[in-house]
Amino acid sequence: MGLFRKTPKNLPEFWINYANLFKETQNKNFEDLVFVVLDTETTGFSFEEDRILSIGAVKIKKETISVQEVFDIYLEQEKFNKDTVHVHGLLKNGQRDCISETLALEKFLDYVGNAIIIAHHAGFDMGMLNTALERNGLPKLKNTVLDTGVIYKKTLIKSYLVQPKTNYTLDELADKFSISKKDRHTALGDAYITAVAFLKIISRLKEKKNFSLKYLLR
Repeated sequence: MGLFRKTPKNLPEFWINYANLFKETQNKNFEDLVFVVLDTETTGFSFEEDRILSIGAVKIKKETISVQEVFDIYLEQEKFNKDTVHVHGLLKNGQRDCISETLALEKFLDYVGNAIIIAHHAGFDMGMLNTALERNGLPKLKNTVLDTGVIYKKTLIKSYLVQPKTNYTLDELADKFSISKKDRHTALGDAYITAVAFLKIISRLKEKKNFSLKYLLR
């Protein structure tokens, strides 16, 4: 019996069997892990009603951003929401080359493989992506996911006098680590900012004796 009730045609091989995926990840040295840092721009915040406009991602290998392996793709706008254009700047009939949602998702699946996914406020991006994947008859992402908004709080000193905030925005992390916000609110730009923030966070956390992937996932 296959992993999915309905297996799409031309599915990349790595999606067929997840049996050893997490064991292999946990057995690797942290420096040998591959991360995909992603961001999406969308028409709004509803998983069901809104749509993804663009997906941007970068890969981190050997704790270095691989500038030769970026993912930057724009989707044909099935739905248009004029109220969010001021955020992402993507017009329905803009000059960018766009592809269908299905093709964009297939390309992203091929790009991400079994890498560990990093995102800021990851629940939203993963929710949008998995809803879109299900809508197109594609398997949901089952990768290990880390949220920079969550792991950043592990760098903060806990005190009764100073309590960490519930949420930290990407702008706050960029300011904290002196990261340029030149391309803020583009999918690739935000993915790059998140990747730099992740590496800064990791640099601080590696000073702890118990640092590991498991520590980040707690």
